[in-house]
Amino acid sequence: MIRMQSKFHRSSHELPGLNLASMPDLIFTVLFFFMLVTHMRDDDVKVRYEVPAGTEVQKLEQKSSVINIYIGQGRIQVNGQLTDLEHLASLLNKERSKMAPENAEHLTVSLKADKKTPMGLIADVKAALQQSFALRVNYSGTEMNSQQNNR
Repeated sequence: MIRMQSKFHRSSHELPGLNLASMPDLIFTVLFFFMLVTHMRDDDVKVRYEVPAGTEVQKLEQKSSVINIYIGQGRIQVNGQLTDLEHLASLLNKERSKMAPENAEHLTVSLKADKKTPMGLIADVKAALQQSFALRVNYSGTEMNSQQNNR
């Protein structure tokens, strides 16, 4: 009796192991991506303030062209630096010169003032903003919920 061998015979193949050689490259690429797109807060707020509540609150879209001014306890802070009214305009011009030209063109100043700050001080800050041609001003606040609105 002649035994015929078939062309198709079963062989016991094991699945190949997963190649992990490129895994560190992938992890570092994803890490690098998140480092580029994540904006870390770089202001060390030295002024204590309580943000007032409002009814028409909107979020800023382009944060790369925003200069934050914190006002509280009679003190003024521009981004991370304390200043006074006399030097505010020159400090704003210095901060604008650090920006990219397209961001400096769309400069917005975000006023983050304590709710107990006198309006006279805020008016003086606005006058200094006009001197440095920072004409887009945003007042920061938190959204008022319905219970606060009924008071």
